[in-house]
Amino acid sequence: CQVMWDNITCWPATRAGETVVRPCPLLPPIFLSAEANVSRRCTSQGWADLTLPYFVACAYNNSMASNEEREFFAAVKTIYTIGHSLSLFALTAAMIILCIFRKLHCTRNYIHMHLFMSFILRAIAVFVKDLVLFEAGESQSCPPVLVGCKAALVFFQYSIMANFFWLLVEGLYLHTLLVISFFSEKKYFWWYIFIGWGTPMLFIITWTITRIHYDDVGCWQIIDSPYWWIIRAPILISILVNFILFICIIRILVQKLHSPDVGLNNSSQYTRLAKSTLLLIPLFGANYIVFAFFPDNFEVKIKLVFDLILGSFQGFLVAVLYCFLNGEVQSELKRKWRRWHVERYVGGDLKYHQPSLGSNGTNCTTQISMLTKCSPKTRLSSFQAETSIAEHEEPRLEGSVEH
Repeated sequence: CQVMWDNITCWPATRAGETVVRPCPLLPPIFLSAEANVSRRCTSQGWADLTLPYFVACAYNNSMASNEEREFFAAVKTIYTIGHSLSLFALTAAMIILCIFRKLHCTRNYIHMHLFMSFILRAIAVFVKDLVLFEAGESQSCPPVLVGCKAALVFFQYSIMANFFWLLVEGLYLHTLLVISFFSEKKYFWWYIFIGWGTPMLFIITWTITRIHYDDVGCWQIIDSPYWWIIRAPILISILVNFILFICIIRILVQKLHSPDVGLNNSSQYTRLAKSTLLLIPLFGANYIVFAFFPDNFEVKIKLVFDLILGSFQGFLVAVLYCFLNGEVQSELKRKWRRWHVERYVGGDLKYHQPSLGSNGTNCTTQISMLTKCSPKTRLSSFQAETSIAEHEEPRLEGSVEH
């Protein structure tokens, strides 16, 4: 019998007629007895069924065996798959918008784009992890499956850490912008890059090496281990720092809004700048702090709802707050839409009329170029003027044709 992976246990290559005994996998709270064994016999036709099924040999948790439980977990998987798909679509659209409009290229939006990318990586990691863990089926290559599974878990944990650290960067940038009047954004931006991508990488590498040498069990999906704090502690620290920044930013904003030296425009600018970040900081950190100090098997359903379902829609929320509800983005989209309408109108008109001089002696092509370069209000008024001229010219043309 060849090597086989049945999604739970790896069965090594065995001669026909022999029986292989393996320890029960460490999968709390599914299996309650990790000290028992499971066995499978190799026959001339291949691997036989288990001598005793997993739920008998390993003391399967009866509280999770009901149809309602299975339906609940299936519903959770379906909902968080929809959530990550929606987030992936919204974040990709937001990235494209911020990339194609040059007027939106600034340090603030660059930071937003890195935050978007961390959520995109997280959604991709979830799909890859589910594909490896739940849909691979039986395989005849245990080590490659385990290596790929572990790589998917490492990628998934890295994307989650990057989420929290880029949210920390958002808080740091807003705090720096409010505290320091003049600072080199280019110089600080490289530090933001290191904090957002480099710091999680250091902790993930440390966690990976530790798991390889001291806790190389299964696919590393079990988090009931002291080594899990290598990942959990930095995330908690980043959340706590963000909450401190949250309080400081509110205090600074209150001071600036009540200061007579700050004008109305600056006050509204500070308020608009802080709204999204101040909303995301408590929203992203609250559930992680609440469940961080509870046992990992505490109220599994509640943790699944918060961590998987609500977490899957966070990327969509980030895209909406930082892009689609952004006034500058909406202004650029409206400007592009108006310009497209003007070019479509004038372009369609040029198909039926030869280029001629206007009433003021200027060429139509010159008017078109001026129309596309001016401000939205000017273009709109010019468009209305052109329309009114066209309406007055039509009777003249009809009269000349009749004569």
